[in-house]
Amino acid sequence: MTGVLITGGTGKTGSTLAELLRTSGVPVRVASRVPAADAPDAVRFDWNDPATHSAALHGIDRVYLVPPVHTTDPMPLVEPFLTEAERLGVRRVVLLGSAIVLPGATGALELAAHVRARPGWVVLRASGFMQNFLAPHPLGERIRRHGEIRTAAGAGRLGWIDARDIAAVAAVLLTDPDGYRDDRRDHLLTGPKALNYQETAQIITIHTGRPVRVVPVGVAEQANAYRASGMPDAFATALAAVDAGIRTGRDDQVSTAVLDLTGRPPRTFAGFVQDHASRWANGGTPEG
Repeated sequence: MTGVLITGGTGKTGSTLAELLRTSGVPVRVASRVPAADAPDAVRFDWNDPATHSAALHGIDRVYLVPPVHTTDPMPLVEPFLTEAERLGVRRVVLLGSAIVLPGATGALELAAHVRARPGWVVLRASGFMQNFLAPHPLGERIRRHGEIRTAAGAGRLGWIDARDIAAVAAVLLTDPDGYRDDRRDHLLTGPKALNYQETAQIITIHTGRPVRVVPVGVAEQANAYRASGMPDAFATALAAVDAGIRTGRDDQVSTAVLDLTGRPPRTFAGFVQDHASRWANGGTPEG
């Protein structure tokens, strides 16, 4: 078959992308470590098991690539997969990259460069996901349980983006030749406005009635919290250090790529909160 292999197919962007492509009549193959037995388009895929890569890629001509999570160096796992994809004739790869560079994580930059170097392959440099404010992400879980955001980012702003908008861009680039009209191989994806954590807390409070406060913490304390949530040590350390970069204003950037590629503006944070208001309003009484 020709169609799209969606790695991370049950994740935040992959599940939405699969539905968008199905609705458009595009054949999809949804990859995950534990595929649903009753899903005809599901396939087993494990980054640590190369034997699953060839089977998942067989007959596929396009790939939505979500790298392994919670690692500072995805290249050892992803590079053999991409080599196999090229061998099998995959003509288009859309990589879900990040606009936020993890300190010391050169592997992610190498992966993006590897993809950009191939004709027809594209990198999406997405800003922070609005979905991170929902459980089970540690940020969302903290809001749900305690009504607070702990951060070392100070008043630094980030161009938070809804994962649904990332999926919409990916759908265009995987199906519409016009998405390649300017031959760009790298797109910065953000929401319509950069916000700091104080502003996001205020928006959640206004639209849900659930009081949310911001508690300043140090980078080391932030890293410990991530480790406590189950993240590997190196990744927790790097992710916490991201806040220090946000604090300096390094990630305060907004692009028009969602509008340019999909024809509609990206969702606002207020709109995102309204869509998911019950996820915070039912969180219970904030704890101290």
